[in-house]
Amino acid sequence: MDGLMVRMMNKKQMKMGMFVVVMVGLLKVAAADTYTVGGDMGWTNPLFGEAAYSAWAKSNRFDVGDVIVFKWRGSNHNVAEVSKADYDSCNIRNPINGTIYKTSPVNIPLTSNNTTRYFISTIADDCTNFGQKVTISMDNQWLDDDHHNSAPSFPLNNIFLTPFFAFFLNILLLFFSP
Repeated sequence: MDGLMVRMMNKKQMKMGMFVVVMVGLLKVAAADTYTVGGDMGWTNPLFGEAAYSAWAKSNRFDVGDVIVFKWRGSNHNVAEVSKADYDSCNIRNPINGTIYKTSPVNIPLTSNNTTRYFISTIADDCTNFGQKVTISMDNQWLDDDHHNSAPSFPLNNIFLTPFFAFFLNILLLFFSP
């Protein structure tokens, strides 16, 4: 009888240990990240124009809770969030909420999933001539490299990295293992 109790306790301890490991993994997955727009380049007149910020944005996966940070040196830059139409035309007269951020750094929290946000510099020709603008897509993890004309597809290889899958697996292990 004592041997059976020891085995039952060991199984319970193993289940609890697996639960703790999975929960710690979920906390790591759920942690928000902070991204400096443009990486080491920061928010400036990019050498390769708009393509520099486009490549930077495509190389990152943005999620709810993440923060994007616009950093620049001096007082010759700013940033404003605009509509897609104003982004495409570099219209600097209609920032969303009328806000132009003039002091670096600017922290922008990403609060909604499946959205795309557009940011431009409103200084002189920074947007039109130098391409100082960036698109932040919260759904770019579902798109391929040339996503302009393609439909989103669900990446089945990533389902095993999701918090839901980890939680579901944990429940199965806790309640259905002998």
